[in-house]
Amino acid sequence: MKHNKSDKAFAEASEYIPGGVNSPVRALRAVGETPIFIDRAKGVTLTDIDGNQYTDFCLSWGVFIAGHANDSVLQEVSKAVQRGTSYGIPTLLETELAKRVSQLIPGMEQVRFVNSGTEAVMSAIRLARGYTRRNYILKFEGCYHGHADHLLVAAGSGVATQGRSNSAGVPDDFVRYALTAPFNDKEAVKKLFAKYGSDIATVIVEPVPANMGVVPEEDGFLHFLRAITREHGSLLLFDEVITGFRLTLGGAQQYYGIEPDLTTVGKIVGGGFPAAAFGGRREIMQLLAPVGPVYQAGTLSGNPIAMTAGIATLDILSQPDTYEQLNDKAERFISRLQEALEPKGVVVNHVGNMFTPYFTGGNRPRNFQEVRQSNLDEFARFWRYMFNNGVYLSPSQFEADFISIQHTEAELDKVIELAREYRGELVIGN
Repeated sequence: MKHNKSDKAFAEASEYIPGGVNSPVRALRAVGETPIFIDRAKGVTLTDIDGNQYTDFCLSWGVFIAGHANDSVLQEVSKAVQRGTSYGIPTLLETELAKRVSQLIPGMEQVRFVNSGTEAVMSAIRLARGYTRRNYILKFEGCYHGHADHLLVAAGSGVATQGRSNSAGVPDDFVRYALTAPFNDKEAVKKLFAKYGSDIATVIVEPVPANMGVVPEEDGFLHFLRAITREHGSLLLFDEVITGFRLTLGGAQQYYGIEPDLTTVGKIVGGGFPAAAFGGRREIMQLLAPVGPVYQAGTLSGNPIAMTAGIATLDILSQPDTYEQLNDKAERFISRLQEALEPKGVVVNHVGNMFTPYFTGGNRPRNFQEVRQSNLDEFARFWRYMFNNGVYLSPSQFEADFISIQHTEAELDKVIELAREYRGELVIGN
């Protein structure tokens, strides 16, 4: 594939935008490429400005579970745009989407809309500290919760430790109250609670970590977190910015049968527009301004376009058997992908319709330290092979891939055939 126009566009963008991109992973440095610039997208097909087409498994980092430019969503959004795009004054749409979210996700009795996952998590942590009157938060290595200063904490040496920032420009004092532990490590969590338990406001976790690739919980780790936070009077915060409405209508907490105290959702809830939300038990949420002392605000929060797109997307996902069909399709595909790549020492981790191929020599990673043992050069070669053959995967070993309800069996078959070719065994058909 030729990318002459994209290369020229990247050169120009780099003159005006740091690194030529507005979010670092889009630079494609991890896979040894330069960015492509997209002209349009429909269903699961991206078309770049050079006219190249790609079957998309990144889906704007998990947003488009119903496919790009979904006709039903676009129709409703078009009507909404004609009425105005932002008022800074309440609309019925905010209440309608809040009601939907509250009814669907068990742990969100009340909801506050914001504009990004980072903003949702930042606000939820402030609320947790305000409610508990405690200082510390406990997060897990490899779990990303946005780029707020106090959450940019290094992975460390693989043992539970107090964090230090892994970004320039963040004073160490900003993260002094952020504790880290390896995901799936109950003993590390117990030790931290033994030392800091009386001052841990909240444990924040991606119930399905997707920012170190997909790493499933093991041995009832999430239920363990629910139990130990209750024991010590801490809040459990599920960061479902990615998993909200992805695995089931009720999110990962419905999938695993766990009700946290606070939840953040994003991506899917905005239907392709900037929107996110945080919510939880009513008694906690009532501490938010204007009824309580915990301040949070936003000019474009709950804007009518994002609310409309979110409602339309949830309408699609609420159709009977949507998730059963989606997850069954994903299960068949991921099983075949594992079989095709296994001779290359690849392990395909997945939960529901989220997946990541790891080049680990056959070892299945269960935490960030094990993920980091992956052969990143081999992943990059695999990514470029798929990319050059019209398949766009998430361009980092440390990110998740996603199946949409609009991926067809023919499109999934193409990926399997390419995977078989990649392992050096050209297989025609089945």
